[in-house]
Amino acid sequence: MVFTTRVPIGHYSIPIDYNSSVVSVGSCFALNIGAKFEHFKFRNLTNPFGILFHPLALEKFVSFAVNKKTFTEADIFFHEGRWHCFDAHSELSDADPENLLRNLATAVKSANAELTNASHLIITLGTAWVYRHTGSGNLVANCHKIQQKEFTKELLGVQEIEQSIRSIMQMVLTLNPDINFIFTVSPVRHIKDGFAENQRSKAHLIAGLHEAIDSNDRAFYFPSYEIMMDELRDYRFYARDMIHPSQQAIDYIWERFADVCISPESKSLMAEIESIQKGLSHRPFNPDGEQHQKFLHALQQKISTLREKYPHMVF
Repeated sequence: MVFTTRVPIGHYSIPIDYNSSVVSVGSCFALNIGAKFEHFKFRNLTNPFGILFHPLALEKFVSFAVNKKTFTEADIFFHEGRWHCFDAHSELSDADPENLLRNLATAVKSANAELTNASHLIITLGTAWVYRHTGSGNLVANCHKIQQKEFTKELLGVQEIEQSIRSIMQMVLTLNPDINFIFTVSPVRHIKDGFAENQRSKAHLIAGLHEAIDSNDRAFYFPSYEIMMDELRDYRFYARDMIHPSQQAIDYIWERFADVCISPESKSLMAEIESIQKGLSHRPFNPDGEQHQKFLHALQQKISTLREKYPHMVF
C-alpha cells in the first residue's frame, strides 16, 4: 500500500528484540498487537484481566498486579447464571464462584511475574468514557450486560487521565525499575457513545497521555489512532461493522509499529518464523506422500534449530 499522507512516528530508542519480554494490556487493539507478538514468537503476555478500555480500569489492574491482590467473594457477584467481577472482562467469568476466584488469582500471579521481568509494557487506551455503579459508587471495567440504569456515565477529564497514566508508570517502576513503556490509543471508534462523543473521548486520551509521557524518556507514543484516521481513512480498511480495523489495516499498523519498535536485527528472524508459520498452515494434497514427509522433516529441523537458541518458542 502506498499513501500520500504518512503519519510521522518518530524514533524509538529502546526497540523490542527476541531477548525482550512484552506485556500488552488495554482495549481490543491490545489483542491485535498481542496476536502479532504471539505469531512471531516473542515472549509476551496479553490482557491477563481481559480487555480493559479506560485508563482507570488499567490503573486498578496494575495496582492489583503490583500489590498481589487477593480476591474474595466480596469482589464478585452473580448475574444471569454466572459469577463476574466488575474489575475484569467477562472472559474470566464462570458459573462457579470458586473458578472465578481462581481465574482472578491466576491472572494476578501471572501479571505480577511478567511485569517483574518484562522489558516493555504496551498500553492501549480505548475510551475516556467510564461507567460508575450506582450501588457501590465504584467505577467499573466491565458492566457485564447489567441494565444501564444501574450505572451513571462519565467522561474522564484530561487531568484525570494524566494522573492515571503517571500512577500506572510509577507503580510498575516500583516492581520493575528497568521496564520501558509504549502507549497507544486504539483505532477502534466507540460509535455507540456517539460520533462527537467518541472524538471528545479520543481527544481527552491523547491530550492526557501526552501530558504524562512527553518528558519521560522511558515512555514512547505510537500513533495507532492517527494512522487509522489519516493514512487508512477509507472504509475498505474497516471490518464489516465499519468500526473495527480490517485485517489489512491491522497488518499495516503492525508494519508501521515493527518499523520503529522492533529491532532491525530481529526482522530476519521474523521472516524466518513467518516462513515456518506458513509451512505449518500448509494443507498438502497427499499428506502421506514422501515429498510432504520430507517437507515436514525440514520444517521440524528449522523449528528445533530456533528452539535451541530461543527455548520459549512453541509452534
